[in-house]
Amino acid sequence: MEVEKILVVDDEPSILKLLKEVLTQWGYHVACVGTGAEALEAIRTERFDAAITDIRMPEMSGLDLLREIKRHDESIEVVVMTGYPTIASAVEALKEGAYDYLSKPLILDELRHLIARVTERRCLKGEVQSLRARLGEELTVNELVGNAPPMQRVNEIIGKVATTDAPVLIEGESGTGKELIAAAIHRLSGRAKGPFIPVNCSAIPENLLESEFFGHVRGAFSDAVSDALGLFRSAHEGTIFLDEIAELSPGLQVKLLRVLQEMQVRPVGSTKAHPVDVRVIAATNRDLDRSIADGRIRQDLYYRLNVVRVRLPPLRTRREDIPALVNHFLRRYNRRFRRDVKGITPDALATLSGYDFPGNVRELENVIERAFAMGAREQITLADLPVLGDASVPSTVAPSTGSVPRLADVEKDLILRALAFYKDDKEAAASALGISRRTIYRRLREYSMLTRDCQYGPISARRWGVERADHPVV
Repeated sequence: MEVEKILVVDDEPSILKLLKEVLTQWGYHVACVGTGAEALEAIRTERFDAAITDIRMPEMSGLDLLREIKRHDESIEVVVMTGYPTIASAVEALKEGAYDYLSKPLILDELRHLIARVTERRCLKGEVQSLRARLGEELTVNELVGNAPPMQRVNEIIGKVATTDAPVLIEGESGTGKELIAAAIHRLSGRAKGPFIPVNCSAIPENLLESEFFGHVRGAFSDAVSDALGLFRSAHEGTIFLDEIAELSPGLQVKLLRVLQEMQVRPVGSTKAHPVDVRVIAATNRDLDRSIADGRIRQDLYYRLNVVRVRLPPLRTRREDIPALVNHFLRRYNRRFRRDVKGITPDALATLSGYDFPGNVRELENVIERAFAMGAREQITLADLPVLGDASVPSTVAPSTGSVPRLADVEKDLILRALAFYKDDKEAAASALGISRRTIYRRLREYSMLTRDCQYGPISARRWGVERADHPVV
C-alpha cells in the first residue's frame, strides 16, 4: 500500500512551497495548509495517508494537531518538525503517536528516507490486514470507529469485560454493530484462539432450533442421516453470540437456561449429556424491560444473561463520529473496488451528518458502498448519494411533545421507512435493519399491511410473495 496523499501543515509559506515541490517530484499527492484548523477541516473531507506538521504554529500547536488527527483517524501517520528541537518535545511527540521527528532546516535525503519508511510500514500493515481478513481473523476491535462520549463508554466496558468469562447482554437498535461488539469482546479475551459462532435466533426455522443449538443423533428425526454437534458444541472453548435473543420461543429459552446453568448439552434423540465450555454473549434490538413484561424473555434467563449490559448508542446520537466512519468505509471499499476515492465533498458530508440514519452505521456503510457501486472516482459528491430523509416519506411517530414515543411505534416507523427507502424490497430492508425477512413479514401482519395499501405505497399480499394474508410465513 503506497502512501498516496500527504498533508503538509506549516505557517511558513516557503516551507509549504518547498515540501509540495519535492514530495510531488517523489510521486506523492500533496495538500498544503497554513494552520491547524485548516488541517482538521482537510482531514474531515479528504482521505490522507500521512501528515507532516510543524510544532510551533499560532492558535493550534503541532502537538495539539497531532492529538486531534489521531483522535479522528488513528491510521494516519504523522511526522512532526521544528526549528527548536529539544529532547522533551521529541519524547512528547512520540508519546502522542507521532511516527518520527525532524529538525529544521530539513535535510531532504533524510525526509525522503523517512517517507519511504512510512510507505513500507503502511504496506506491511496493509498486507497483515489483508491476510487477517482472508483468514477471517481481522481484529474487529479496530472496526469500532468513533470517539464520541457514548462510544468511549462502550469501549471502556469492552476493555473491562473482555478479560472475564462473564455473560454479556448487548442492547441496541438494528444496525448499531452488536455483532461487531461481541466479536471484539471475543478477540480481546482469553478465548480468542477458539471459535466465534454468531447465531441469528430469528433466522432459524422454529422446528429446527433445538437441533441447531444442541445437535442431534442419527435417526432422531427423518432428515437426521448423521450426528450433528450443534452450535453450542461447535463453540466449545470459544464464544457463541445469540442475536435477537427475544425471538426464541419460551420452550427453547427454558432449555437454553438449563445449558447456561449446567454447562452441558443433550443432543436431540440422545440420552447422553456433553459438557461444553462456552462464553455466551446475547443481543436484542428490543426494550428489555418491556420484553420481560410482555413475556418475550423469561425473567430467569434475563438475569442469567444480564451479568454485564452494554447499550450501543444509535448513530444519530453520535453524529461527530460520522466523518471518521466515512473515512473508514472509504478505505474498506477502496480496497474492495480497487479504486482510489480520496474523500468526500463538504456538502455531501454535511448531508450525511444531518441525516438521522434509522438504519444506523449499517445504513451509512450501505450509502458509501452504493456510491462506489454507482461509479464514484475522485471524491464522493452529493450526486453520488441517494435521497436521504425523503420528505415524501412521513413519519408514523408523532413529533416530540415532551413525552417518549412507544418503542413499538418507533420500530414500526423504522420498518416502514426502510421499506419505502428500498422500494418495498423486503430482503434489502431486512438486511439494512439487521432483522430477518421473517420478522418483516410478521411485523407487517401485525400492522395489517400485507392486504392493503398504506401511506408508504402498495404493500399487497401478492406483491409480498404470498397469495393470502393468512398464508404461512416461511
